[in-house]
Amino acid sequence: MNTFNRPDWSPSIRPGSRVLVTGATGGLGRALIDMLLEGPDCTIGAHGNSQKFESDDARVIPLQQAFSSEEDCRSLIDEFAEKAGGIDALVVLSGAIHFSGHWKDMSGADWENEIAINMNQPFYLARAAMAHMTANGGRVLLTGTESALHGGSATSFPYAVAKRGTECMVQGLAREGAPDGILVNGVRFGYIESGFHQRWHNRTPEQMIERAGLVPLKRGGHVDEAAALMTYLLSDWAGFITGQMIPLTGGDWL
Repeated sequence: MNTFNRPDWSPSIRPGSRVLVTGATGGLGRALIDMLLEGPDCTIGAHGNSQKFESDDARVIPLQQAFSSEEDCRSLIDEFAEKAGGIDALVVLSGAIHFSGHWKDMSGADWENEIAINMNQPFYLARAAMAHMTANGGRVLLTGTESALHGGSATSFPYAVAKRGTECMVQGLAREGAPDGILVNGVRFGYIESGFHQRWHNRTPEQMIERAGLVPLKRGGHVDEAAALMTYLLSDWAGFITGQMIPLTGGDWL
């Protein structure tokens, strides 16, 4: 029978952990890596899609890989596992919205590209990572969006569909991973001030203020708040949580 061993009070990752973060060059990724580096010694793979993660910390392994196929995703996992001597946790923060128009006007190729980026790639990454974790267990952390529960918007509909599919993925992978001690969870983000909306939606400062006004707490979430939740889910304190999507929304959509 599995037993509960009380971890240290601090909700930080286990010393010696090998954590790969995809999409590490974005606001959420940088905040998470900074927070992980404040804790016990670990090895962190910092992946960037179009640019390399810059760090002088010897614990950080910068990785650059554009994802255009399943093989690209698998090769990134294998590269990190080889350089770090294995993989204990995967955090998938990579994702994008490339089509900016109404879903009525998008081509089949545009639709398939959005689904490939935001649902297929997380699956390929998670499956490859879990194959490395079967001997010692591990953590997989995927990301969703609160808007997916409400049908998305006219301009983010395929993204929302992909993120709703990710919720199913979290549940299915958690069930499969449990016998091997692999915990799979996700964070369902609301409006977080990470730069995502400016990068992929071209939002102006005025639009960002207006969006924050729709949140009951009247502000966007800080990237450090997101990083703290993700760090907790990677820690031993979250050892009895799997198959869950944890919302971080400031009460958005209430």
